[in-house]
Amino acid sequence: MWFTPFTILILAAFGLSLWAQFKVKGNFNRYSEVPVRSGITGAEAARRILDDNGLYHVPIEPVPGTLSDHFDPIANTVRLSEDVYYGSSIASVSVASHEVGHAIQHKEGYSMLVLRHRMFPVVNFSSGIAPFLLMGGIFFKMSNLLLLGIILFSAAVLFQVVTLPVEFNASARAKRLMLAEGIVTEDEKGGVSNVLGAAALTYVAAALMSVLQLLEYVWLFVGNRDED
Repeated sequence: MWFTPFTILILAAFGLSLWAQFKVKGNFNRYSEVPVRSGITGAEAARRILDDNGLYHVPIEPVPGTLSDHFDPIANTVRLSEDVYYGSSIASVSVASHEVGHAIQHKEGYSMLVLRHRMFPVVNFSSGIAPFLLMGGIFFKMSNLLLLGIILFSAAVLFQVVTLPVEFNASARAKRLMLAEGIVTEDEKGGVSNVLGAAALTYVAAALMSVLQLLEYVWLFVGNRDED
């Protein structure tokens, strides 16, 4: 096992990631117990916002699992976990509205979302092979192999960095539209922010950890080159 100046930072980022995941589940469970005053379900909130933004053709489907909510750009479908789809809590309408935010981004051709979609095939390939190249380059002290792994891993890191504005923008849209549509009231905004803010923190922690790992690999590569 190697130790670099980035190791402690990576462990700290990993701890932040675990805490963020705990926070997401905790806030979701907490606000799942708080009924939204409008009384509508997550599915109804999503349908209202979609229709008012001209997305009548975008279906909403319930899916199994907890926090399995997502927008599928290929099928152009909003998929909500059953708790969110049928629930009429602050948590339910917040998560549903966030996913609709992605659907609106897709409709408008939001630049960062388009970039993320275009990157996905490359990242899907590179993230599968990069770990083997990185480990092989480190343990066998093969600088060229390590460099190739760094290049491929960089694509995955960039993907996570690009994801940040996509998620923040979707949450900002959700908050604005929920108020405009009367889905939540002014005094319910705090709960919405707590639910969506915790989710955003998980993306920040993941991106931070990936950037630090990339810097660590670069550090090791420079060290290997110095030894050649």
